[in-house]
Amino acid sequence: MFVRFARDIDIYSLFILSRARECLRRILNALSSVKEEEPMSIKSILDHKISRKGFIRGMPAVAAAMAAAPAIQLAQTSAAVASETAEKKPGYYGAPRTWMWNPNANTMVDTSKWKKAGPYTIGFSNASISNAWRVAFQHGVLWSAGQHRDEIAHLLVTDANDDPSKQIADIQDLISQGVDILLIAASTEDALDSVVGRATEQGIPVVMVDRKVKTPANYITYVTASDWALGRLEAQWLCETLGGKGNIVMLPGIAGSSVAEIRIKANEEVFSKFPGIKVLEKQYCDWNPATGKSVMAALIQKHGKAIDGVLADSALQGYGAIEAFLDAGYKDGEFPPMTGGDVARMYQLANQHNIKMVGIDYPTSMGITGIETALDVLKGISVPDKVEVSFQVVTSPGADTVSVKGDRHLLDHVSMSDPGDLSPSNGLPAGYNPSTFNPDYPK
Repeated sequence: MFVRFARDIDIYSLFILSRARECLRRILNALSSVKEEEPMSIKSILDHKISRKGFIRGMPAVAAAMAAAPAIQLAQTSAAVASETAEKKPGYYGAPRTWMWNPNANTMVDTSKWKKAGPYTIGFSNASISNAWRVAFQHGVLWSAGQHRDEIAHLLVTDANDDPSKQIADIQDLISQGVDILLIAASTEDALDSVVGRATEQGIPVVMVDRKVKTPANYITYVTASDWALGRLEAQWLCETLGGKGNIVMLPGIAGSSVAEIRIKANEEVFSKFPGIKVLEKQYCDWNPATGKSVMAALIQKHGKAIDGVLADSALQGYGAIEAFLDAGYKDGEFPPMTGGDVARMYQLANQHNIKMVGIDYPTSMGITGIETALDVLKGISVPDKVEVSFQVVTSPGADTVSVKGDRHLLDHVSMSDPGDLSPSNGLPAGYNPSTFNPDYPK
């Protein structure tokens, strides 16, 4: 319908625009021939190369063309959108890219020994759904399973509530139910290592996602985003923003989790290049907004204005830290530069209170990739031993540094009307709202 509307508009617009173009040409020629010393007036224009009659006759055509332009543009844009939508094939169109974008060499794993006929039963052991990131991540797993219901008979899901002992029991229970493959997000890399190894020894393939265990031989592949790159980029941005000197505090996630510990090592690599940067304190915040707020409040009370920068490895504790600064009486523009990412709330607070920040989303869309990778294993398709899902760097206006520039700016990434608990890099259908999303999947 939009295409037909655009064509009908074009028949009319071509006539109007052709008349307007000639008249505008004459008017512009007349304007260019008016001498600089002559007063610019209708009379001086009419005295040069265009008759009064031509000017008067031409103006309605110009006016009509100007009036028609928005409708023409709308019709043509709508037609283009309709055409693009019609040509778009099903699939994932979000920002994070596939493992093929990993700049490092991939070691491909031959999965032919795990090849079997479907439909399959997949066991998904999640560390928890204790924060907004983990909820969106699980939504991705469930939604992706629903998209592959012709290949998946059952997706069995457990929630360890961030308790390693419970997660060990969860995995053992999934094994007893005869799953074809395990998809595991480990609460900690040491505590889960043995049970994951036992599953592999029993002939059950294991795909780690989000967080891994300590021994690579205990699983086939690990679906993640580069915590090394994330940690280096956020630290480099903060050091450059501070001009290479200043006092900072570090707010990492959960002690002992592979994600948090790798990011800390990556941060420290960068700090070693900046002798003027001093880490006042490092306090784990469990990727929890309330913990981030209470920890930051105590640090503000102890160090006050001596804190020049805050390195939070996620917005989960990052926006809690902003709330602590607000409670301490900091005004817009007085906040130290901060890092974070993953949820909309921090981006929104940074915009609202004029805070310099860089956000690097650890994409919750890796849950979608996790299901797709598990299916590849069961179909005997070779997979890399590490599946890297890439991320975007997001900066507040004017916050780019020499080395770290935003792939997109803050309000291009989220809007002020988005749900605060939204994970922007979710890979889910447009309009995704974590509070109302109820994915249909094969239970």
